[in-house]
Amino acid sequence: MEIILTAVLVALVAVVVGSGLGFQLHNILSAKSQRAVEEASAQQMRRSNARSKEILLEAKEQALQLRSDAQAQVNDQKLTLQRQQSRLEAREEILRGKADAADKHESQLQDQRNELIDEKSKLDDLRQQAGEKLEAISGLSMSDARQQLIDQAQEDIEFELARRYRDAELVAQDEADDKARLILAESMQRLASEVVSEATVTSIPLPNDDMKGRLIGREGRNIRAIEGTTGVDLIIDDVPEAITISCFDPIRREIARVAISSLIKDGRIHPARIEESVNKARSEVDEVVRKAGQKATFDADVKGLHPELVKLIGRLKFRYSYGENVLQHSVEVGLIAGILAAQIGANPQTAKTAGFLHDIGKALTHEVDGPHAEIGADLAKRYGQKEPVVKGIREHHDREMTTVESFLVAAADAISAARPGARQDTIENYIQRLEALEEVAQGFEGVERVYAIQAGREVRVLVNPENTDDVSAATLARNIVEKIEETLAYPGQIRVVVIRESRTVEIAQ
Repeated sequence: MEIILTAVLVALVAVVVGSGLGFQLHNILSAKSQRAVEEASAQQMRRSNARSKEILLEAKEQALQLRSDAQAQVNDQKLTLQRQQSRLEAREEILRGKADAADKHESQLQDQRNELIDEKSKLDDLRQQAGEKLEAISGLSMSDARQQLIDQAQEDIEFELARRYRDAELVAQDEADDKARLILAESMQRLASEVVSEATVTSIPLPNDDMKGRLIGREGRNIRAIEGTTGVDLIIDDVPEAITISCFDPIRREIARVAISSLIKDGRIHPARIEESVNKARSEVDEVVRKAGQKATFDADVKGLHPELVKLIGRLKFRYSYGENVLQHSVEVGLIAGILAAQIGANPQTAKTAGFLHDIGKALTHEVDGPHAEIGADLAKRYGQKEPVVKGIREHHDREMTTVESFLVAAADAISAARPGARQDTIENYIQRLEALEEVAQGFEGVERVYAIQAGREVRVLVNPENTDDVSAATLARNIVEKIEETLAYPGQIRVVVIRESRTVEIAQ
């Protein structure tokens, strides 16, 4: 127990002693820390004072610099203002001088205006006096004299205008004729086609006359089979060792020619074989037509045609007009129309297409009623051709045309038909056509003699000068043209020339 008390007392004494020593030690440490803090604070204050002095000095220097810069700017602005003021004062001085000069000039103008007014008044007085004297001398009032002068001036102006209009018209006509001749000559020279040498094949040679009997067959069954399947008429007995095919449709005629030639070469002729040969010939002709249309399209350089149009144009390979192959004629007209269009600044492709298709209606004239131009225009429109092309086809034979393509196609058609060697005709038809032309012109009153020249493309009519004046001659030419158009059928154009001349003949003895 004593040991425990002793230990407790010792622990209490230790605690008391430790507390005292701790408190004493704390006081010592606190005094040292306070002194350190005071020394640090004093040192920081000294640094802050030094930095404040430095900042104050820098601020003073910047303020002085800003003040110096501001003073320099103010001085520059003052100098600029002084210069502007000097310029303004100089300009004001100049304007003041100009204003003085303008005032002086205005004063001079006013004086001149007053003088002119005085002179005008004097002139009016003199004009009035002169007018009174003229009225007294001429016996006309001023208004009458003025009207007379106006009428005379109007007559002179009308005469001068008429003279200049006539001169301009003559010059324009001469220039137009020269230009037209040049264009046509250049166009025709650029296209040189071969002359007509082909004719429609209507007869087939036979190896012997016995072949005629075989073609006729027993009781005529073979010839009936041929005519029934081809739609042609066969003429057998007219020419020795030859038969003639007669049909208005050139395609049927060609199919019959190919089929009969195949039968003659094969030698086996009976109805079944005939039908087989005709079907084969029809296929061959269709292929020939298709290739002919494609070749013609390439030759004419026409693009974008519907396949049906190409096929129809190929059918013209077997169509002839006055001995001229219509397909070859179509290609030629298309090329000439394109050349003419390029010469005058029109659309060459449109004119070329219209010229190439202008006679396509002839491929269906035996199947569709109406003129070939109308039929061809309807076909072109149906298969997507543009309106200028359609009108060019429809109007190429009309007297009144509405588009430039129509004129170009008509001109190209006439050029192609009039080319030497382009068309053939029998001598009998040729003479009959010339005689018919002369008879039409001879039937008019006042006509003395008529001559058809240039293969019937020109008619020269000589009239009696005593009974026919210039106006009557012009009327006679128009009447003859109308009569020819009403009564005759002819290709191309016919020119009518009425000649009225008087001759005075004296003989020196």
